[in-house]
Amino acid sequence: MPMNKVILMGRLTRDPEVRSTQTGKSVARMSIAVDRRVSRNAAPGQQTADFINLVAWERLAEFAGNYLHKGSKILVEGRMQSRSYDGQDGVKRYVTEVVLDNIEFAESKSHDSSNSFGGGFGQTGAPQGAPAQSMGGPNSFGDDVSDDDIPF
Repeated sequence: MPMNKVILMGRLTRDPEVRSTQTGKSVARMSIAVDRRVSRNAAPGQQTADFINLVAWERLAEFAGNYLHKGSKILVEGRMQSRSYDGQDGVKRYVTEVVLDNIEFAESKSHDSSNSFGGGFGQTGAPQGAPAQSMGGPNSFGDDVSDDDIPF
């Protein structure tokens, strides 16, 4: 049985960019920095994070635009997607991104000096006030995830 599931935790590298398609659907594009374990033999200054492009649609996109900002620590769930398009210069471009199904705050408001609030938001739910709780459907993280479960 094929499976395409991605779970990441990291900080947003920029504010989400929310737009509407020609049919009126909201789409948010953002990027997350995910820490990478570094070997003891690594050279000083060596990159220790991966930068992953994220895409959210409809209600999840609106949530991202309203409540997330650069530096927000989030936990996301989605699927990896690769696509190509022709740029304005006629050159074919390739993009790999994670299409999100769920977003959760990974730290409480007391750890974050922003205007965000604790809680999660999935395709089927609405924001909640409790930190690190999911509003996703049956595939949501729930309360089962602790810091010990995350490999970094």
